[in-house]
Amino acid sequence: MLRILALAFIAVLLLTPLRTDAAGATIDNDAFWKDQSGVPVYSQGGGILKVGSIYYWYGVKYDGAVTYAIAPTGKNSNTTFAGVTCYSSKDLVNWKDEGLALTPDQAGPGWFGRVGVVYNSTTKMYVLIGQGSSPDSVNGEYFATSSTPDGAFKFSRVQTNMTFFVNGGTGDQTVFQDDDGKAYVICSSVNGRSNLYVAPLRTSDYLAIESTPTRIYKGAGREGNAMFKNNGTYYFCSSDLHGWNASHTYCMSSKSILGTYSPEFVLDGTDADFSHVSQTGFFLTVNGTKQSTVIFAGDRWSDFAGNGLGYNQWCPISFNGTTPHFNSLSQWTLDATTGEWSVGKQNNYVLNPGFEADRVSQSTLAGWTVSPADTLSINSTSHRTGRFGLYLTGTKIATQAITGIPNGTYDLTAWVRSSGGQTSCQLFANGTGGSDLATPLNAAMSGWTEKSIKGIKVTNETVKVGIISSGAASNWVNVDDFKLTSAATTGGLGHAALAALGSSAIKVHGGTSFALPVQGREVRLDVFALDGRPLTSFLAKDRVTLRDRGLAESIYVVRISD
Repeated sequence: MLRILALAFIAVLLLTPLRTDAAGATIDNDAFWKDQSGVPVYSQGGGILKVGSIYYWYGVKYDGAVTYAIAPTGKNSNTTFAGVTCYSSKDLVNWKDEGLALTPDQAGPGWFGRVGVVYNSTTKMYVLIGQGSSPDSVNGEYFATSSTPDGAFKFSRVQTNMTFFVNGGTGDQTVFQDDDGKAYVICSSVNGRSNLYVAPLRTSDYLAIESTPTRIYKGAGREGNAMFKNNGTYYFCSSDLHGWNASHTYCMSSKSILGTYSPEFVLDGTDADFSHVSQTGFFLTVNGTKQSTVIFAGDRWSDFAGNGLGYNQWCPISFNGTTPHFNSLSQWTLDATTGEWSVGKQNNYVLNPGFEADRVSQSTLAGWTVSPADTLSINSTSHRTGRFGLYLTGTKIATQAITGIPNGTYDLTAWVRSSGGQTSCQLFANGTGGSDLATPLNAAMSGWTEKSIKGIKVTNETVKVGIISSGAASNWVNVDDFKLTSAATTGGLGHAALAALGSSAIKVHGGTSFALPVQGREVRLDVFALDGRPLTSFLAKDRVTLRDRGLAESIYVVRISD
């Protein structure tokens, strides 16, 4: 069954990343993810457990996350615990809300977070482990259990008096379960967080940390501690001690989970935009029929840091031998069955495009070269989105050299404000092996204005983009949200197929609720732009109100299929 409808409707803030290409399901970063019902996914500081063919994703829902997603205009400090969420999926993109796996009444007041779930084959129970307090307000390492992966988990115990850790407790932590089923807490010490541990859980029930954790590191403070394993090598990864802010990622490796570990190294690919403007959250290995892919599941903490849109930033890790490389992508596709991944057709190749990676205002920008550098606030708090934007005065140039980009045709856009009056001020793209291109910015623009360069032909897998300005000290240009994307047709139905709809197109306006062709049975809806670009996909049955699906006011084409 295949029906095609043209739909016009008014919707809300952002696109949901539930898109599917032929190469697999599409993961869109830099947006608030939504579940299959169109509700934002609230899952921070958590982890994923695979049970059979289903992935269960656990994370914490904070009251501040809800208010920030509604109006992402300024960070907040509302860490009030609203429960541990559970979502299920078979493809790691289309997530079904399974409800709260752990409700707030199962915990006490104060901080609750950094959770993970493991399965104990002896007790045949799922064990949720985190940091928090018991219902009677005893704080420490928190444990709850359930007979099913989606809960409801019930409080079991809080472990206190952990003198085997420096300062008596854990800093940031995740849970890692090895191939042999043994489970570990991956953590730092609390207060200063300068000691890193691999801490085995009690084998009989996983309801306690054993009193013999292995300290694998002592040095600078680290947080966001998490572990992955690839081809028999363990990688213990962490972030800088930056609070909620983004960080490049530090790693140590070992052939044995308890060490000895290598000296610490910065994960290749995380410097230019501080791990896609995120912090190590957890890692997930997808073991497919053709290959295994390690996913870096970063927490952006945009509610508490204000670092751009979206809480969850997932990027694939590739390997050169045993050396891992972080692929910072705004869009990529994943086939959870085969394990294969590829760069998305609308990936933004500019790194740190919104100048959010640096967490503090400074003249040396991650991923960018500014010349001449000075003590002025180059990444100013004058911004369009997030907290920062590029701010250049007088005569300056800000550039980013992008290498390894596939040859083809690209479009460059940026949002600009300008005092005007410069001798010359341009958005440019050059070094492509073809023509150097630019668009002028020296006219006065008091409001944010999108400027673009279309049809950039790359023939040498390289392009340099940026802003160059020449003027008096009083002249300024303010830029935010660069984007360099492929200008190629993105697939979907295509112009010819859309035109062929003719008078059979059906329009649905505003918030109109309409019935699906097959009542009571779940069907798939694929939404396309009129140029054939796939925009979003979701499952639904009975009636649908399309303005809840996250698209701007326009006319769209929807394909409904079994």
